Amino acid sequence: MSDLRELYQQVILDHNKNPRNFRELPDATTKVEGFNPLCGDHYTVFLKIDGDVIRDVSFIGSGCAISKASASVMSATVKGKTRQEAEVLFDTFHKLVTGETHVSDDLGRFAPFAGVAEFPTRVKCAILAWHTLRSALEGEKQAVSTE
Repeated sequence: MSDLRELYQQVILDHNKNPRNFRELPDATTKVEGFNPLCGDHYTVFLKIDGDVIRDVSFIGSGCAISKASASVMSATVKGKTRQEAEVLFDTFHKLVTGETHVSDDLGRFAPFAGVAEFPTRVKCAILAWHTLRSALEGEKQAVSTE
């Protein structure tokens, strides 16, 4: 189990050091800012939506390793998905990091975040980008806060 935990830590560190889709999206159809006032995480999520499909997604900002890795995984996971598929992914990720579901083989990219549930203060770090994405998909323009 410690080997698996170490692998998961390495995945999170890789996404933190080399975040996927970490850039502004100049032709975004929507963008929303997200803040975690407790620890200072701050991201802007950009979406390019065509009909019901997320054609492109990116983010900029700064925060802890967990929040940046989560934003990176989120952006790579929802690209090309429909709004409904993105909502299902949001629910799956949220349940994992809050401990509402158990780790299983079908978690894929989300598996490294299973340990977050053991640290309640880090849950808000992990879900910040996801809540910001959800707000953008719902057409909200106001900044999102985890408080």
